[in-house]
Amino acid sequence: MHKNVEDYPMILNAEHIAEILMISKPTAYELMEQTSFPLIRIGRSKRVLKDKFFNWLSQQQVCGL
Repeated sequence: MHKNVEDYPMILNAEHIAEILMISKPTAYELMEQTSFPLIRIGRSKRVLKDKFFNWLSQQQVCGL
């Protein structure tokens, strides 16, 4: 199901990233480990602020993902 950016919560998890990028959840976790990714660690949980993620994504489009 495709959503608008506004439909996602302020803080995204790997499931959201996988849905947005149309990749598997394990691949989303791998992507979140990249040093350039704006990751937030909360205990063992991995999260990213929606605005930071979409800014990061637009930079990847320029630089080549």
